[in-house]
Amino acid sequence: MSVSDDQPHTRTRLPAGEQPALGPQAPGFRRLRLLGGVFVVVFLLVVAVAVINRTNGSTSNGSTGGSTTGKSDDAGAQSAPTSPTGTQPVTTTTNGIGVQYPHTSEGAQSAAANYSVALGSSDMYATQSRHAIVSAIVDASASTALNSRFDASFDAQASRFGLTQGKAPSGLTFVSRAIPVGTKPDSYTSDAATVEVWSTSIGGLAGQGSTQPITEFWYTLTLKLHWSGSDWKVVDFSQVDGPTPIGGSQTVSNFGTMANAVNQFGGFRYAR
Repeated sequence: MSVSDDQPHTRTRLPAGEQPALGPQAPGFRRLRLLGGVFVVVFLLVVAVAVINRTNGSTSNGSTGGSTTGKSDDAGAQSAPTSPTGTQPVTTTTNGIGVQYPHTSEGAQSAAANYSVALGSSDMYATQSRHAIVSAIVDASASTALNSRFDASFDAQASRFGLTQGKAPSGLTFVSRAIPVGTKPDSYTSDAATVEVWSTSIGGLAGQGSTQPITEFWYTLTLKLHWSGSDWKVVDFSQVDGPTPIGGSQTVSNFGTMANAVNQFGGFRYAR
């Protein structure tokens, strides 16, 4: 049975020292509990931010690529294939080709990438410019042998395209360009390096009536380099097809668009 409000109220006065202890419902306790909760939340947020910042810092440091000294370790090896080091391309050139690369594994890879561009260019289809390229990038001890190999290979290809000292037939534009996708050092010492350059290339004749339209080709060029005085020089090479990706579904451009692109878009220098 509930107690009616008409019942007389009784006030109990406890002696001093017998006041009840502060319980969970006391106003002071509630304030302390609220302050404590706020402190815990702030502390957890600070800890979470610190952990996130430390994780991001570790990831950034681990993805900057290999050391410029040419040394590598297991941790850096995983990111090296896809991460550039930030090393700038060289500014010194010979016959338009970048030279005087750093005496490091990365310098050897930069040299190999740029040399592969030169070896895949349209200048290789004319005797004079081809020999100038060989003079710039090939070690003197190997120049005679490599000139002979290049002469036989590129003269045959020039004949297939109908070129005369690298020049296309009237009304057509010849293009041959190599585009490195990546480099892989197979071996490295202070005196020698072997570098694989995975590349794609475009080559053919652009223009109305062309029977050799511009097509793409994927291959891996392996360059053996020797440190000669103050630069990396080629002493031997080999080439295999691929790896080749599946072709896209883009519409093929007409001959006019391709001819304009060939004449309007320039190439690049590459650095690891």
